[in-house]
Parts: sequence; structure tokens; C-alpha cells
Amino acid sequence: MNRIKKNIQAIALPFIVLLTFASSLTASPQHDKDDIYNQIELLSDVITAIEHDYVESVTPKNIIYGALKGMLSSLDPYSQFMDPDMFKELQVETEGHFGGLGIEITIRDNLLTIISPLDGTPAEKAGLKAQDRIVKIEDKITRDMTLSEAVKLMRGPVGTKVTITIMREKEEELKEYTITRDIINIKSIRKSEILGKDIGYIKLTDFSETTKSDMANALQNLEKTGIEGLILDLRNNPGGLLTSSVEIASEFLPTGELVVYTKGREKSQNTEYRATGKTNFKDIPLIVLINSGSASASEIVAGAIQDHKRGIIVGTKSFGKGSVQTVIPLKDGSALRLTTAVYYTPSGRTINEKGIIPDVVVEFEEKQLIQKAKNEKKEQEDIFDKLKEETENTETQDKTHEEMLQKDPNIEDQNQQMIENDSQLRAAINIMHGIKIYKSIKKIN
Repeated sequence: MNRIKKNIQAIALPFIVLLTFASSLTASPQHDKDDIYNQIELLSDVITAIEHDYVESVTPKNIIYGALKGMLSSLDPYSQFMDPDMFKELQVETEGHFGGLGIEITIRDNLLTIISPLDGTPAEKAGLKAQDRIVKIEDKITRDMTLSEAVKLMRGPVGTKVTITIMREKEEELKEYTITRDIINIKSIRKSEILGKDIGYIKLTDFSETTKSDMANALQNLEKTGIEGLILDLRNNPGGLLTSSVEIASEFLPTGELVVYTKGREKSQNTEYRATGKTNFKDIPLIVLINSGSASASEIVAGAIQDHKRGIIVGTKSFGKGSVQTVIPLKDGSALRLTTAVYYTPSGRTINEKGIIPDVVVEFEEKQLIQKAKNEKKEQEDIFDKLKEETENTETQDKTHEEMLQKDPNIEDQNQQMIENDSQLRAAINIMHGIKIYKSIKKIN
């Protein structure tokens, strides 16, 4: 018994230190503290049994690290214990460029799930989609795999390949993707251009420290062209900084309006975030595009726009990642990523696990669009064959056809192909045209 007590004191000490540290962060009720400390004896007995009776020698550090990983993973999909190497990887990721595939992942329904493939990355180009379930990475099955373990397997030297196996909803067979790792450079704004004559379009891919200035520049450039409406595309945007989402929402909401608030167990975690600054874009007709890959900060912006009836949300339900994670560094170089609060929209709706429901639900009809494009191509070929048969003067007809193309505004528009291949964007443009018509009628009356 004396030997066991010594082992308890030597090995369980880090746990006692950790628990003391944790209790200093939040003032828990006394009965909760008693319950925790009553379980320390059980935990210590297990540690001692492992050290004394396990078939192989295990270092106290490995025992403690393993227990901490299990402890954090049992809380929710986003809380985790990071050993020093994993913590360093997280810090590299936040610098804005790193080697990998370009996907944001989480654990949902006990399965490794893609939140969103980042635009322009190897994952997006390979065809990975939001809500895809990763069931295998190389030869390792992902069942019971932690997020940090999955990230470590998918990251690697630039130019090397990794094979992942995907289970996709409504598809019976598993799909295998071999993807070449690359430097992942995250740019906040993927596109900023004019659609048609006077509709501005901004594709926002993340929320980082530079997003505010990037967005301000893009809006100013679009304003110079005299846009009469704006489509803000947040599809497959996995989020980022909370402060950045508030800054973006502030571009479209009056100063002082509530953008989002957080609620945690402690009063110190309850915070309101309101629109700040002055802008010229508080009245422009606004449509926000979202889908199942829109998460976190994207949902904050969409929720605020929707609750304040500032714009129309179009697309499909967002991912539902509405919680706040706080990184707590530990003295040995490791860290905790701990969920400390939950996001709420201005009207009090929780985002977490529920997402944002669009005002106008429009599915992305990829397969139908591909078939439509094939049919249109066939029709065009038939027309040209018919024209060739009906006349011998092909040169004149070619010239006439070229003149017809020059007069066709759809051909002149460089973005026409993008619009034709995107049912959700087409719907947003049609809605914007409807808004403009309604406003013009209102002015006449």
C-alpha cells in the first residue's frame, strides 16, 4: 500500500496541478470540486495499475498525455489536448500558409467530417466536398481517430501524395482520392467582380486578420463602378476569427447593431459584439450565399444579416459550428483547445449543431447542369451541321455567326460560364434583378 501511495503521489501530481490550474480559471461550485477530487483516487489507482501491471513499460508522460487526450475528446468535437508538436502545427497554420490538402475538418456523429474544402486548394480541385466523411487515410481507418491525428497524417512535405477514402451522402460506393500536398496560401477574397452590368460579386474564403482591409478595398473598387446590388458568397468558407466576422458584418449594418453574442458557463464568457465604423454599404441590396461548408464566422455574418433583415440568405443550410474555442498553453509546451462559449445570433438563435437556414433554399444542381451543358453542346453542333447543309457559302455564314456572337451580351460577359455552372449564383442574380425591379416600381408609385 505504501508503494501504491508513492506511485499516486509521483504520477498523479501532474493531474492535481492541472486540476488546480483549471479550477483557478473558473470558479466552480464547491460540490463540483468535491466530486472532481473524489474521482482522483480512482484515476490514480488506474495509473498505478498501468505502471505496475501493464505488459510493457510505459512512461508517466505517455500515460498522462493519453489520459488528457481522452479527457478532452470526451467533451465535444472541438475540444482537444495538443502535445507540443501538435501545438506548433496549430501555430504554423494560423500564419496563413502551410503544406497540406486544404480542408477544414471536424468530428460529427463520431465520423471524421469535412467542414469545407478551401477554394483553390488541392482538396477542392480534387473534388472533395463539404459533409464528406473521411473513413480512411492511406491504410489507416479513421474510426476513433482524433482530429490532431488526422491532421498529422494528411500534412506532409509539399509535392508528396496522400490517399484518402471518402463516404459521401446518397452515394453507395466509397470514393478514393489521391491528392498531392501543396503549400496552402489562404487568401480572404477569391473573387471581386461585376456580374452583368451592375451587380457586385465578392467571394470570401476565410476570416483572418487581413480580411477587413481586403474587403474594404474590394467594396471601394466595386462602388466606383456604380453597382446597384451586392452578392456576398460565403459558400465553403469554414470561418476564422470572430473579430473579423464582426468587422465584415459591420460593413452592412448600422453602427451599434448587435452582430453576435456568446454565452458560457461563467459571466466573463458572456460577450456582445456590435457593429462599428462608418461605411457606404448599409443600404445597398444584399444577398448572402451559404451552403453546408459555411461555418463559424460565416454563420455569424449570415445570421446577423438575416436577423436584422438586412439582406436575403440564399443556398442551403450552413454547417452549424457555433462554439468558441480558447487555446490555453501549458508549461511543457503542450496546450488545451477548450470550448468555452457558444455563439448566438442577435435574435437569440444558437448556431451550434443547427446552422443557418436560408431565406431561399436553392440546391446546387451539379449533375443536372453537366447534363444540360452536354445537351446544349449537342444542340449547338446540330444547328451548325444544319446550317452547313443548307448553304454552300460557309464563309459568309461564319462571318454572320461571329457578328451574332459579338451582339450577344451573354458571350461578352466573361463570367457567363461561371454563372451557367452555378444554380445558386443564378438564383441570387435573379432575386437581385427582382429587387431592382421592385425598387423601380416603388419609385414610380
